[in-house]
Amino acid sequence: MNFSKLLEDYLQTHSLTQSDFAKQIGVKPSQVNEWLKGKASPGYAIMKRILENTDEPAEYWFDIK
Repeated sequence: MNFSKLLEDYLQTHSLTQSDFAKQIGVKPSQVNEWLKGKASPGYAIMKRILENTDEPAEYWFDIK
């Protein structure tokens, strides 16, 4: 599964808007929108913030089963 689908599922499961998630991890909402559209994906530094500020383990975000 790609990052955009994982993020979409995360937002739906946690009833978060793109703006809520952006604020949670310290990025602009437009960046989250780019990820959801599959036009970009987060780099290492932002991925680290996602891991530090969400309740999902790294395995979720990297789709490791």
